[in-house]
Amino acid sequence: MAATPSPLDSRSACIVQGVGVVSDVAERRSERPLHLESALRANGRGQALRVNHIGTPHSAMTLTTSPTRDSQQAEVAELCQAIIERSAFAYLGLAPFLRLSVRDGDLRQVAQALLANATQDQDNAVLWMNLATAFLSIGERSLGVSMQEQGLLLQRQFHLPASLQPARFHVLMLVAPGDLAENTPLDCLIESGAVDLTLYYVTPEAPLPPELPSHDVLVVGLSDTEKNRPILKRLESLLAGWDRPAINLPQYIPNVERNTASELLQDVPGLLMPLTHQVAREHLEEVARGALDLTALQNDCRFPIILRPVGSHAGRDLVRVDDAAGIASYLVAVPDGEFYLSRFIDYSGTDGLFRKYRIVLIAGQPFACHMAVSSDWMIHYVNAGMYVDDHKRAEEAEFMADFSEFARRHRTALDAVFQRCGLDYIGIDCAVSREGELLIFEVDHAMVVHAMDPEDLFPYKQVHMLKVRRAFEDLLSSLIAPQLQPI
Repeated sequence: MAATPSPLDSRSACIVQGVGVVSDVAERRSERPLHLESALRANGRGQALRVNHIGTPHSAMTLTTSPTRDSQQAEVAELCQAIIERSAFAYLGLAPFLRLSVRDGDLRQVAQALLANATQDQDNAVLWMNLATAFLSIGERSLGVSMQEQGLLLQRQFHLPASLQPARFHVLMLVAPGDLAENTPLDCLIESGAVDLTLYYVTPEAPLPPELPSHDVLVVGLSDTEKNRPILKRLESLLAGWDRPAINLPQYIPNVERNTASELLQDVPGLLMPLTHQVAREHLEEVARGALDLTALQNDCRFPIILRPVGSHAGRDLVRVDDAAGIASYLVAVPDGEFYLSRFIDYSGTDGLFRKYRIVLIAGQPFACHMAVSSDWMIHYVNAGMYVDDHKRAEEAEFMADFSEFARRHRTALDAVFQRCGLDYIGIDCAVSREGELLIFEVDHAMVVHAMDPEDLFPYKQVHMLKVRRAFEDLLSSLIAPQLQPI
């Protein structure tokens, strides 16, 4: 019988695999870089971000950047160096990596540098966790998760101190091991604020920390996934008598699952969210062969339809299909066994362009996070041309400035999302239909919300994103007002 590998052997194996990954980059330098934000909800399909000068030993490495202005290049180099230097002694979370990506920095160089450091310091839990985030950020999901596992074997609780000290709030957030899409990216929202954040990585056996850290408020950050559902169920009973306030109670988190959310949000005046149906591959194959009519499969669906694999996000294998032949072609390319199906709604404006909004509800109050304009119906902010088109940014600025009017028009719909989903903090990706309804694509508490876009390109954003952060801090303040001291 083969011996079980020791933790040291497992860590060494991770390092060897990591070296192979970064050494392979030289063969792929021409790949088009992708933005980290677009991969945050991609559930692990490999997505390279920026490929540039990997393979150089860390001691000899020169940090390079995209051809931007000198000040931007200097900022990127400083961000890279700060991540590398701090990773050995501080748990960094996601925010610094996202900030570097927004600035068009080379995350692969950071991954390489941290890998070199981990080779010399294999018992450093925070270094392993930061290394895992770096590899997850460049689309290396399997290896990133393995690196994370090594860090969690050493410890399961990590601390992100508030930027503004002394901290006003002490938050304990329960999170799950996994990729970047697994949990609420709260550190991106509270960056530069007064919130001390402690993260505890749950297990089925220990859904709460054995020794509770000092905290004012507990946040349940886990997503509704198959492996998390038993943990959420246990937390539901454990938190029933919790003597501190809790945000996003576990019993409500399954409400954001696609078909559940679409059922919850029916029959609301001014709100349109097409029902999402989970269908097996074999049933779609019957439709593709002509053996089954689409309406017999789901009577509310007519072509064109939207198909995506169950568990996918960020547009991974998301397509519009116009006929049965299109289903056949899709199934050839996508091997998954279960799919979400819904009817396609054309939400283009009179100018033929599509507009998608990200809104966050905090204690039921709506706040604008961004708006993207594209000629493509499947919009992601980072590929919609918002960074290169002055007119699109001007339209976004107008939307954010006049958001109170938008919120007033859609008040009934937004109230219904808050009341029916039951979460204190929840994001909404939506549009406005041709009939003026709020067309909801997705609701989720794990959407990324941040204030990291460059101020020279987005001078209008900071004031609005500050409102979002302050609203979250106001929620914390309202919850802890009756409390005396952290436990």
